[in-house]
Formats: sequence, structure tokens, C-alpha cells
Amino acid sequence: MKEEILVGYDGSADAAVALNWALDEAGRSGRPVRLAYVFEWLTVTGWIGPGVAPGVWPDEAARRQVEELVRRAAADAAADRPGLTVHGEVFDGPPALVLQERSAEAGMLVLGSRGHGGFGGLLAGSTAVSVTAHAHCPVVVVRDGQPATSGPVVVGSDGSETALRALGFAVERAAQRDVPLRVLRVWEPPGDRWVSPDFDPEETAAAERAAAEAELVTWRESFPDVPVEVEAVPGSPSALLVEASRSAQLVVVGSRGRGGLRGMLLGSVSQQLIQHSHCPVAVVRER
Repeated sequence: MKEEILVGYDGSADAAVALNWALDEAGRSGRPVRLAYVFEWLTVTGWIGPGVAPGVWPDEAARRQVEELVRRAAADAAADRPGLTVHGEVFDGPPALVLQERSAEAGMLVLGSRGHGGFGGLLAGSTAVSVTAHAHCPVVVVRDGQPATSGPVVVGSDGSETALRALGFAVERAAQRDVPLRVLRVWEPPGDRWVSPDFDPEETAAAERAAAEAELVTWRESFPDVPVEVEAVPGSPSALLVEASRSAQLVVVGSRGRGGLRGMLLGSVSQQLIQHSHCPVAVVRER
């Protein structure tokens, strides 16, 4: 059985956009979809959720409303997408931790950028960055209003192990969508004060491009119908990938790359994309 697509769902507008993205992905891959609402019990302060007035916890009535919300959302999604398997489930606990644990059994985790209740403030980073850093499967972050149906799939490449995993993920997505793949091999030029007299930017660009092409050999053989464009450019990886996201339908990166410090599960480039990308972002890391 294929691994399911897990969707962090709370009834918010951004969660609905994330769900639609996940359903489109499921339509291409044939994977089942599971909506996961993480229900965090609070015993001191009130809580605000979709259709639920502030109150003091525990409150079983609110729990039943949440269960009905998820049941309806799953049923509506299944009705709108005949042939897809869609389930809904309510979990208890801290949202970030629960989603991280559930991702161990999923093939992909899809999140909206912000939402109600436990998903509030997702764009600011706490939940999104935590889940993306520690999840056991690729994580896709989708924001309301982002174009997601046109343009190429863009992948950031730097030769690291996680970037190679991201490359494979990106090629497969481009093949499923029948769109081109754009590979950005971004290299940071040396600082003005420490430029070696032997440094040649054209030679460096050629070497980086050759390295990117070498990494693509197997994927070109496996997916010969996918048009591939390779660019080796100097500059800031995060800035160039954010700019590339303006015309892309998906940007794919590894969780940390060559320039990251050992032990950092989520690199600065990934974090910048989660915050500022103009299209959905997929962060791929080792299981």
C-alpha cells in the first residue's frame, strides 16, 4: 500500500489551500490522504477554534465539534475527488510534536502557513520550522494565495546529500506534472577582501554546472521526457530561490546543505523559503 499524504488541518483558509494541494498531489500519485487535526487540551486558559467559542478546558462539546469539522472536510474532499481515498482523524497533544510523530508513517506532510488554534502563527516559524526540521518525510508548506498550477518545478542544488534527495523528489514531481525542471546551482562568490588571484568566476560557474549535470545523469535516463534547465549562478541561495519561486509552481530544497553547520536540521535557506516563497515549498530530509 502506498504511503499516505498527511495534511495538517484545522479548518482555516490556509489549511483548505494545503488540503487542495495535497488532493492534487494524491490525484497524480494515487496515494491516500489523511486530514490530521491536532487537538491541544488547555486546562487554564480559553481556546478559540473554528466554530468554537472561548471556554475553559476540558470541553467535550468542543471536541465533538472538531471531530465533526474533520469528518465533513474529509467527506467533502472525497466527494469532490472521486477515486481518491480520504480520511480524517483528530489527535491529542502539542501540534508540532504530534505531526512530527505521525510523519514517520507518511510519505509526505502538507501544511498551511498559518491557521486557528494550535496552528496559529505558523508563518512566523514556530510550528512550521519545527515540523519541517524534525519530520520523517518530505514536508510541503503552502500559503493561501500562492499560485500552484503553472510554471516549472525549481530545485536548489549544492551537491550535499540532502540536496541530492531533493533533486530526486523534484524530478518526480516535474514528471507527474508534465512540466520542466529548473535546477539552480547557486554558489557564493568569495568576499571582496579575500579573493584569490587565481579565482576565475567563469571557471567556477563551469565547474558548478558540470557538477550539477553529473548529478542529473541517472535522473535524465529515468525521466527522459522531462525538460531540464541547469543554471549555475553566483549569489545568495535563499534570495535567488525566493526570486525563482515567483514563476514556479513548486520549489524543492534539502533541509540543510553544504553551507550548513553540522547538527542544524533545517538550514537558513529552507527557513527563508518557508517565510518568503511565492509558491509552495517542499523541504526534503533524510528519514
